[in-house]
Amino acid sequence: MSEQEQGEGQRLLRRHGTGQALGQRLRIILACAEPGATNLGVAMALGVSRQTVALWRGRFAARRLEGLVDAPRSGAPRRIDDDAVERLATLTLDEAPRQATHWSTRAMAQRSGLSQSAVSRIWRAFGRQPHRTETFTLSSDPACIEKVRDVVGLYLDPPDRALVLCVDEKPQIQAVQGPAPAHPLRPGQVQRTTHDDRRHGTLDLFAALDVKAGTIIGRCASHHRSAEFRTFLDQVEQSVAPDLEVHLVLDNLKTHKTTVVHDWLVQHPRFHLHFTPTSASWLNLVECWFSVLSRRRLERGAFTSTEDLETAICDYIAETNAHPKPFVWTKSADAIMASVARFCKQTSNSEPV
Repeated sequence: MSEQEQGEGQRLLRRHGTGQALGQRLRIILACAEPGATNLGVAMALGVSRQTVALWRGRFAARRLEGLVDAPRSGAPRRIDDDAVERLATLTLDEAPRQATHWSTRAMAQRSGLSQSAVSRIWRAFGRQPHRTETFTLSSDPACIEKVRDVVGLYLDPPDRALVLCVDEKPQIQAVQGPAPAHPLRPGQVQRTTHDDRRHGTLDLFAALDVKAGTIIGRCASHHRSAEFRTFLDQVEQSVAPDLEVHLVLDNLKTHKTTVVHDWLVQHPRFHLHFTPTSASWLNLVECWFSVLSRRRLERGAFTSTEDLETAICDYIAETNAHPKPFVWTKSADAIMASVARFCKQTSNSEPV
C-alpha cells in the first residue's frame, strides 16, 4: 500500500459512517501492509479465516481500495424511474386529495398510478408522513426575548445566595376509579383497564420545584384562586431558609398578578417574580415534573376520593424529595431564539418576535 492509500484507509476506518463489513476489510488490508505479514498471521490476529484474508487481499491487489466495496448485486431492473418518484413526491407536497384533508397510500396510489406498496416505500424513503400532524404555538408577547433571557439566565447562572423555584398549578386533577379492577400485565398481554370510569371530584396542585436540588414544595387545594396561591406562598416562605433571596419562575396566569399577591410580595421583599412569555409554559421546569407525576402516578391510578388522591400526590412528593434529581437546563437564550427564527422562516405569515 502507498502512504496515500494507508492514510485513506485509516481515515475510512475512523469515520463513524463506515459499516462493520467495510471496517473489517480495511483492517485486513492495513494488517497485510505490515512488513512480513502473512495471510495466516493476519487471520489469527483478527479472528477471521485465512480464505477471507486471501479474498480481500486479492480484491485490493486488483482494484485497490475500490475493490473493498461490495459490487452491485444482480436483480430485477427498476420499474419505477426517477421521474415517477419525483412526480409522486411533488404530488404529496403540492396537492390535496378531493374530499379529504390528507393523502393515504391508497388515495395516492390511485392518483399517481403506482401501487400502494410502492407509494409506501417511496414515502418511507423520503420521510413523508401525511397521516401525522403536530401542533405549535408562537408567543406573541412583545417582551418575549427579554423574558426568555431572564428565565434562562436564572437556570444557567443563578444568583449567589439565592434560590430559584419554578412555580405553577396543575388544576383539575381528577380522582377517578374504573367500574371494574384492572387486568394485570401477563405474558403476551398488556395491562387492561375499563374505557369508562367513576369520578369522585378534583384537586388542584400547587408546586414549587427547586431547580438545583430537584426537590418539590407542594400543596393540594380545592381551587386555584389567588387566595390559595397566597397560602401556598406562605408555605414556600416557611420552607426556604430566611437568609436566601427567592426567585420564582411563573407563567402569566391572572392568579399570579392579583392585588392579594402584590400586597404579599410587598411584605416579603426577598421574593422576586420572573414571568415566562405568553404561550411558553415549556420554559417553566416544573411542567417537566408535572409530566413525570402524571405518567408515573396519576394516569393509571385508581382513587376512590379526593382524600385518596391527595395522599397519593403527597406520597409521590415525599418520594421525589427523598431521592431528588436536579433538572438541568442546557440551551442558551441565543440558541432558543435562533431556533424560533428558523422555524418562523419555514412558517407562512409568521415573524420572529
